[in-house]
Amino acid sequence: MKTKNHSEVSEFFFQGFSSFQEHQIILFVVFLALYILTLTGNVIIVTIIRIDHHLHIPMYLFLSILSTSETFYSLVIIPRMLSSLVGFSQSISLVGCATQMFFFLGFAITNCLLLAVMGYDRYVAICNPLRYSVIMNWRVCALMASSVGIAGFSLSLVQAVTIFQLPFCDPLIEHFFCDVRPILDLACANTFINDILTLVISLLAISAPATFLFISYIFIISTILRIASAEGRQKAFATCASHLTVVIIHYGCASIAYFKPKSENTKDQDQLISVTYTVITPLLNPVVYSLRNKEVKNALRRALGRKPLS
Repeated sequence: MKTKNHSEVSEFFFQGFSSFQEHQIILFVVFLALYILTLTGNVIIVTIIRIDHHLHIPMYLFLSILSTSETFYSLVIIPRMLSSLVGFSQSISLVGCATQMFFFLGFAITNCLLLAVMGYDRYVAICNPLRYSVIMNWRVCALMASSVGIAGFSLSLVQAVTIFQLPFCDPLIEHFFCDVRPILDLACANTFINDILTLVISLLAISAPATFLFISYIFIISTILRIASAEGRQKAFATCASHLTVVIIHYGCASIAYFKPKSENTKDQDQLISVTYTVITPLLNPVVYSLRNKEVKNALRRALGRKPLS
């Protein structure tokens, strides 16, 4: 139990990247460039899927939703981080901090669950192709997409409300945004219940869908290996490669961030991990899907008036 005297904290202050004080401008330029690439890439992905009728299938519906969610996810964190790097206010109100945490966690959990839905789509397409159009009809897709959003923001609401009912000792957040652990570290009360809740939510949002995806890909790979022709196997693997790449990086970063022991890393290491899942990960979607996915590349070529790849 923390015993530090606590007058009511009405606002917090971000410590940000104070360890890299002499490199603030460089960090600003790098993060701004990555943010612009993220926004541009995800907008292109959503636009191409919308205008190209070849991509009007469930797999790309979910991809467009994921790209939209990733765009808002980065919007919650990066603009304020950029303004702090160039000397603007590093303070945030209690309500503002709770709101940022709610939306950050809501979009983050939604993305994790949506990747699991995309994995199920690939499972049905490869393991049960004859019934794919029946199982993955538009009504089912809409239900799945709305369900993961509701689940993600419901878990986020529970987490944010329980954390911001705590009294806080210190207004200085040793981070660049209102993440769960840095805020809990400021509490004047015992956070055991909050730690348990964080673990449960992490299990539901990360471990459960990751386990589901692992089992799905065992069936997918075993089915692909039974395909007689080498060309058929290659085509089937190609439809999963982009999704699997994003899944590994996305769940890997989330697991490192939320399952590591409290005192395992230094503050600088924690910030590096956070930069990875707040700045780098949202950029992966457009990069991976534009470079590795033949159908998206062909859609881009058609949009530019060029001949699709054979």
